[in-house]
Amino acid sequence: MTRDRTVTAVLGPTNTGKTHYAIERMLGHRNGIMGFPLRLLAREVYDRIVAVRGPSVVALLTGEERIVPPRATYWICTVEAMPPMALDFLAVDEIQLCADPDRGYVFTDRLLNARGLHETLFLGADTMRSRISNLIPEARFIRRERLSKLTYTGGKKTSRMPARSAIVGFSVDGVYAMAELLRRQKGGAAVVMGALSPRTRNAQVELYQNGDVDHLVATDAIGMGLNLDINHVAFAGTAKFDGRRFRHLMPNELAQIAGRAGRYTNDGTFGTTGEAEPLDPDMAEAIEEHRFAPIKKLQWRNSRLEFGTVEALLRSLEVPPEHPDLQRAREADDLLALRTLWALPEMHDKVRQGPEVRMLWDVCQVPDFRKVAAAEHASLLSRIHGFLLDGGTIPDDWLAHRVKRIDKVHGDIDAISKRLAFVRTWTYVAQRKGWLSDPEHWRGETRAVEDRLSDALHAALTQRFVDRRTSVLMRRLKQKEGLVADVNDKGEVSVEGQFVGRLSGFRFQLDPTATAEEAKTLRSAALAALQPQYNLSSDKFYNAPDKEIDVTEQGGLMWGEHAVGKVCKGADVLSPQIEVFVDDEAGPDVAEKVKRRLGHWLDRKIAALFEPLIALRDDEAMTGLAKGIAFRIVENMGVLPRGEVAQDVKSLEQDARGMLRKHGVRFGQFTLFQPLLLKPAPTRLRLVLWSLAQGLDEFPEAPPPGLVTVPAVKDAPHGYYPMAGYRLAGERAIRIDMLERLADMIRGQDTRGGFEANPDMLSITGLTLDQFADLMSGLGYKAEKGERAKVKPAAAAVAPKTDEATTAESTSTESASAEPTPAEPTPAEPVADDKPADALDITAEVVAEPATESAEQVADAIPPDAAPASAEIAEETPTPEAEANTTAEAKPEEQEVFYTFTWAPKARGNRNSGPRRDASDAGGEKSGGRPQGKGGKGRGRKPDGKGGKPGEKGRGNKPQTHSARPQRSEKPIDPDNPFAALMALKDKK
Repeated sequence: MTRDRTVTAVLGPTNTGKTHYAIERMLGHRNGIMGFPLRLLAREVYDRIVAVRGPSVVALLTGEERIVPPRATYWICTVEAMPPMALDFLAVDEIQLCADPDRGYVFTDRLLNARGLHETLFLGADTMRSRISNLIPEARFIRRERLSKLTYTGGKKTSRMPARSAIVGFSVDGVYAMAELLRRQKGGAAVVMGALSPRTRNAQVELYQNGDVDHLVATDAIGMGLNLDINHVAFAGTAKFDGRRFRHLMPNELAQIAGRAGRYTNDGTFGTTGEAEPLDPDMAEAIEEHRFAPIKKLQWRNSRLEFGTVEALLRSLEVPPEHPDLQRAREADDLLALRTLWALPEMHDKVRQGPEVRMLWDVCQVPDFRKVAAAEHASLLSRIHGFLLDGGTIPDDWLAHRVKRIDKVHGDIDAISKRLAFVRTWTYVAQRKGWLSDPEHWRGETRAVEDRLSDALHAALTQRFVDRRTSVLMRRLKQKEGLVADVNDKGEVSVEGQFVGRLSGFRFQLDPTATAEEAKTLRSAALAALQPQYNLSSDKFYNAPDKEIDVTEQGGLMWGEHAVGKVCKGADVLSPQIEVFVDDEAGPDVAEKVKRRLGHWLDRKIAALFEPLIALRDDEAMTGLAKGIAFRIVENMGVLPRGEVAQDVKSLEQDARGMLRKHGVRFGQFTLFQPLLLKPAPTRLRLVLWSLAQGLDEFPEAPPPGLVTVPAVKDAPHGYYPMAGYRLAGERAIRIDMLERLADMIRGQDTRGGFEANPDMLSITGLTLDQFADLMSGLGYKAEKGERAKVKPAAAAVAPKTDEATTAESTSTESASAEPTPAEPTPAEPVADDKPADALDITAEVVAEPATESAEQVADAIPPDAAPASAEIAEETPTPEAEANTTAEAKPEEQEVFYTFTWAPKARGNRNSGPRRDASDAGGEKSGGRPQGKGGKGRGRKPDGKGGKPGEKGRGNKPQTHSARPQRSEKPIDPDNPFAALMALKDKK
């Protein structure tokens, strides 16, 4: 035949440049067409030709894509989509697929019937030479030799797979499993499968080609002409399911895939990996030398169909071949669909004439991209055929509903892949002429959905199978180039643009999401790149202001939000040591600079917060007993329970007391302390330093600032409350300075006969009445609860309060702690032996009075606005008559709860309590004396309102009474005592 004279068969193994040769030949003609076995390969060649000649002259035709410019002269198609056009040039690639059981009849038809006007090329393997010679005797043959050598290297573990390798599997699950393994061990892999859309496949290939990953996992689709930079091909298996049965691959099929290794003049290797057994030596040698048995039979199906009736169409499809080299192909999907639809009773009434038969055949050729059951696919085809037969086109709303259902990009790889297969059906439908009222719209719509799903699938594959971070860093480390690290203001470390962890201060913290396999690579890359950053950070830290550095309650040293060290136990409590948190990779110079800066900061911090304490420690003028007490105060960091030095305090002379007061030491009823050290900042640091000295594993927290009382801390270590500036009393602890103020208020109360809490007591403690009762119980008092009718306030307006609170606060502790020389004591009553050293029986410890003045004179010297709060309460207490009137008017009577507090001595032994106050320091009789009454001023006197001669009045109106004991000798009043100022005011009058 004259047509066959144009046929040339270009045969040879892979990597011989056959496809490139055909492209060059086609571009030498005015027009031409090329057919390829895969949509992916067709798209790749289309892009190559567009890059050379421009998009205006190149057309792309596949089952799901149709790009046809008006002046198209070169047509790139899949073999099934090749239109019957008379063009100068025609080529079909991978012609050996004529023997494929599923699609072979299509390639055989092109071999027998497709011709170019001037030149026809069939590209493929040498195994087709005999069949082409028999079928096309006039064909010419061109042998192409492989440009590089292919060598078998045996089996290899996946973990030892060299870079630029492709691992081939023959099932989706197998491909995914291998890709997951490579992600963990090598940083990831690109995935290429025949079911991928061109957009997804190109994106995955780009990952491999640009070096983001060094490994590719694919199905046998890579054997169909895909040109990639592969050095080694490893088979993860040598058998596959071909749609009908599970079988081993033939040597020529393995060679087609192995030939992808070693492109152009670069030699390639192939082998096995995973669970695949090593190849038989004879098979391996045949692949290396490209020696395979020739193909014996080609698949064939009659292409000259009759459309008179369905029965005639079926008969024409079943016609056997006449040539001995051909064999009738097995039943394809379109023929199976035709038989299924024709078996429907209603179809016989609808399809009778030739055009109707042709339409039915066209519908049956819609591929089953979804790979669902044959009956389900036939049901879809029946619906489409019904629309075309009744209305001429598929309704837009019906198609829109189907497309919308799959236009969803969420889900895993399998879900997105299934939607992508579904949309390919509608993409194919949109390409058919006359099936839609607006085909251009639906082509664009279905293409847009496919693109979105393709991008989503690529993202899902990349997220699952590619660790970009590890792959990029491994590649750069292998190149032995300097890595570039960047640390942002949040401390996030990026090396070569990949997040690897955080730099917290001077310690690198690896990304916690990194797997064990990734950790080594990430740490190596990060530490190799961070050395300059360590130096920059240390310089910045050394010059940072002190306000950027702080210490935590657990002794950690912070630079902003970063831990840079911790405080450690030193030679003494005020001289701690420092341990820095610096990576070894930062170097000793960085560590030393950080340690020096922290040392300077901590020294200044201690000097500022404990200035009074350090001044007391360093006062060389301090001698004798005062120096010993000063040492104990320093040792206890400014807060010394008085009970620990009670005898020493008793023995202190006024001059010695004055030396201590000069440094801010207050002699409280329960504690010797420096008020400035009770502030929150010194307290917080004191607890840290004390905890270090005590060797505690976990440091107790400082109480919240500003609270007078706090709940008791469970399992608090011994000595915690004084260091926190508090004293434990019952279920709560009270701040030691406020305890001294409370002691001042209780001094004037009748602790033996009983008294009630006044509003000032509740106010300064911030407690409810029940809480206050528990506090007083903890201080040694018995609290008796009772109820009574609530009395309404008197009608007359109560005079506004004076500044008694201010006066009380200013004189509470110091005035209560006035230290004149003690008077000669009278014999103490035996009651004192039952009172614990820390009891708050304040009335026995009234303020010391100068020997030259009586208690009444001192009381007269105190301004009226400094009168005890109990007097104010007495004034506000209604008379019995008023109370009776109020009770009578109340309907019903309202009750109120009250507590009566009386001194209840307890057994000794509370080690965490305050000291017993002695007469010299408390300003009254010795603690062994009998408690005073509400207005009592001396031993043996009856309290106001508790007896006495008829006609005696309360405080201020009561006549003086005289004691029978000898008059005490006068001693000079301490000039630091607040009462000295009061006495001076009285003398002026």
